[in-house]
Amino acid sequence: MSAPHAKPAGHGKAASPFKQPKAVWAVAFACVISFMGIGLVDPILPALAKNLHATPSQVSLLFSSYLIVTAVAMLIVGWFSSRFGAKRTLVTGLAVIVVFSALAGTSGSIDGIVGFRAGWGLGNALFIATSLAVIVASASGGFGGAIILYETALGLGIAVGPLLGGELGSISWRGPFFGVAVLMAIALVATLAFVPNLPKPARRTSPLAPLKALRHRGLLTMGIMALLYNWGFFTMLGYAPYPMELDAHQLGLVFTGWGLLVAAFSVFFAPRLQARYGTAPVLYANLVGLSIVMAVIAAGVATPTVVIVAVVVSGAFIGINNTLTTQAVMLVSPVERPVASSAYGFLRFIGGGLAPYVAGKLADATDLSVPFYLGAATFLLAIPVLACGHRLLRQAETNTAEGEPVTPTFTPVGTVPSTATPPVVVAVGAHEGAAVIVDAAARLARDTGSPLEVVHVQQTAVVEEQAADAEDFAQARATVTGHLDRLAAQGVVARGQILGSVGDHAAAGRALARHAAEVGARAVAVGRSPRGALAQFADGSFTAALTHAATCTVVLVDAGSEPRPLTAATLSELRGAAS
Repeated sequence: MSAPHAKPAGHGKAASPFKQPKAVWAVAFACVISFMGIGLVDPILPALAKNLHATPSQVSLLFSSYLIVTAVAMLIVGWFSSRFGAKRTLVTGLAVIVVFSALAGTSGSIDGIVGFRAGWGLGNALFIATSLAVIVASASGGFGGAIILYETALGLGIAVGPLLGGELGSISWRGPFFGVAVLMAIALVATLAFVPNLPKPARRTSPLAPLKALRHRGLLTMGIMALLYNWGFFTMLGYAPYPMELDAHQLGLVFTGWGLLVAAFSVFFAPRLQARYGTAPVLYANLVGLSIVMAVIAAGVATPTVVIVAVVVSGAFIGINNTLTTQAVMLVSPVERPVASSAYGFLRFIGGGLAPYVAGKLADATDLSVPFYLGAATFLLAIPVLACGHRLLRQAETNTAEGEPVTPTFTPVGTVPSTATPPVVVAVGAHEGAAVIVDAAARLARDTGSPLEVVHVQQTAVVEEQAADAEDFAQARATVTGHLDRLAAQGVVARGQILGSVGDHAAAGRALARHAAEVGARAVAVGRSPRGALAQFADGSFTAALTHAATCTVVLVDAGSEPRPLTAATLSELRGAAS
């Protein structure tokens, strides 16, 4: 049974992630339109085939050209961004999307649309590779707030894209293309007007870095698994509209239901399943589920209702897979986050681009069920590929790998004081109230005659194929050093640690609980989460996980309230803890 938890009076209030400067809202709006890009054209696929006298296999090339160009462009966007800066990269991507989506709307042939979609893919790669970084750099609601806003834009784009595509497509098949051009033009003007010039990275990224990164077994294994997964996913997305036998408006509603499930399971359910069962077991079960859904579509391809229900249900599995596959990549990758994202994105989009083309050839040569059976097989084939990297992934999650960066990790900062006295541990993040929480923990350490260990949590968020750090390692080290210098001036014996964690806040909380037990901590002090109840539900609460797993007293500090002195009984218990 864990020790009682001392809590001061008062309740902190989380900063709203939606109170952001105009720069953030400009990019977030563009993100919504960008994430609409794929689902937007689904409702008009049958109309394109009918009006332009094209076969489904010809129309499917809209996906192939878009995704293959996006894949190849992912290899150079890191170099482009490091050379020209994030804002210029973002603006260039938006401008390219505006031009090529408008040209697609004016085209009178399927070949012309396919070619213009390729240009659209180039713009999309430039945009998605930098949008998350720009939002994080420009946000005033904190790192957590920026990630929530980005995830909201992603979910909204995925869900609304098919609905808007269906509404505009019911007027004309040209409508979705012109709609994207107009909306992205608005986003482009807003970005130019409100987003400031951001500093370029200190070091330029080599255009060959993503390909070289694929020499690492873990990254290559997860990338191939994502390629196979995306093969099945884009087979379904590119060919499922035809057997549904619906008009553009009705198709828009079906894929809106699909998109809502993708967004909900990606943001809210995938992290909780991961925390409970582990990344690999959830992915195994999820891939089996996707394979079954695809087999149902193949077997029921002549029954529109079966196809409709199966496609909507697949959104739940796709949402889980999108989130956990990217987290798996970041867990096992030994290279920098942007390079890992580019390498993974390259393989992922290659699979998505080749699938519609091959599916079209198969459908023309056989019948419409065969591409779906092949998609079901690729989902199953992804399972043994994932199994090849299971050990690396498990090591990363349990912090047992050697020679590879794993998560969560502890890195000492400064000179470690030589003392046998059990410490008080305080955990803080990169936010304004951190110094107040550390000072409150220092008073507790003085009262109990203990040294203080300051653990700074350096968080990496993962959204779709992108990863963003709240700060780099040098900034985290400087922050810890600042805490230690201030504590030394107060006469407090202290040491520092940096806790690095990818994605899952709850996993970081459990890691801190294990660390506290290993060092025999008297107590762990932690502040109230600034992220809000919705974000904590989505990816777990650091504080709740720590409190549940800790074997010592957990002191909850409210940075916005005056500290409440601990009772004599509590102090006596803390002095006796770990002795």
